[in-house]
Amino acid sequence: MSKLTLKAEGDRHIVVTRRFAASPEAVFRAHTEPQLIQKWMLGPDGWSMPVCVNDLRPGGKFRYEWSNADGRHFFITGEFVELVPFSRIIHIERMHLPDPTPDNHVVTTFEKDGSGTLMTVRMTLPDAATRAAMLATGMEHGMEASYVRLEALG
Repeated sequence: MSKLTLKAEGDRHIVVTRRFAASPEAVFRAHTEPQLIQKWMLGPDGWSMPVCVNDLRPGGKFRYEWSNADGRHFFITGEFVELVPFSRIIHIERMHLPDPTPDNHVVTTFEKDGSGTLMTVRMTLPDAATRAAMLATGMEHGMEASYVRLEALG
């Protein structure tokens, strides 16, 4: 059973929540340190992330590249807007499939929840059609597969 909750809000927003049995510091680090990101942010089984570049500062760029044994490949690029250690990340991202998707503005918060963390990811897309296309990918399944790996990092 998935621990992830995904809901659409208004015409342009997607809100994802998930609880982790780890501190906000540990979950934040898993979202910012490349050597940790490459261990868990892989989506469905069979994918790897050979490239993970994070310039962790406002205005800093990031690039994540995925590939699988079938030779499929895609990547995400973006910029950090705000980083508040252990509590919030604001960034803009676009997927390259191979053409870039419209900008996705993402606010991720990490809140202490008992002995663990409640993570909330609020995505803002440019329009309802872009959001519908994103939801049609079944993104929640790849996200949850990744979050299960994150939990296993301990």
